Amino acid sequence: MFANMIRGSLAAIVVLTGLVSNAFGAGFDVNATVTGLALRGVDPVSYFTNGAPQDGSIAITEVHNGATYRFVTEENRDLFKQNPDKYLPQYGGYCAFGTAMGVKVDGDPDLWKIVDGKLYLNLAPSIQERWNKDIPGFIATADDKWGELENVNPADL
Repeated sequence: MFANMIRGSLAAIVVLTGLVSNAFGAGFDVNATVTGLALRGVDPVSYFTNGAPQDGSIAITEVHNGATYRFVTEENRDLFKQNPDKYLPQYGGYCAFGTAMGVKVDGDPDLWKIVDGKLYLNLAPSIQERWNKDIPGFIATADDKWGELENVNPADL
C-alpha cells in the first residue's frame, strides 16, 4: 500500500513537472501569456481554413516552440503539426507594425491579415489602419528588424 502511494505521488510529480515546464517554456520569440498560451487561445489554422479566427478548445492542444496552441478540431491540430510555419503568425505573434517600428507589442488575434499566405497581427484598430497604408513596406522593414528583436525581452526594447 505504501509503495503504491509513493508510485502515485511520483507519477503526479512527473506529470506536474511536464505541465509546468511546458507552460513556462515559451521564449521571447513567441508572444504568449505567462502560462505559455499563444494567440490567446485562438486556433492558428482557423484563419486559413475558416477565413476568421476561432477560439480553440482547451482539450485540443499542441506545444510548439515552448508555447501552447489550441485548436477547434483535431484535424486543424494535425494540419498544424504537419507544417507549423504555414500557420504561425509572423514575428512570433507580436504586432507586425510594432515590429517594423523596432518594438515588441501584443498582437491582437482579432486584428489580422493574411498577406502572401502569411498571417500578421496588429495591436489596435488605429495601428492596423496605419499598417494597411503600406503593408509591403512595413513587412519588409519588420522582416529586417525581426532578426535583431526575435530573442530580446520586450521589456528591454
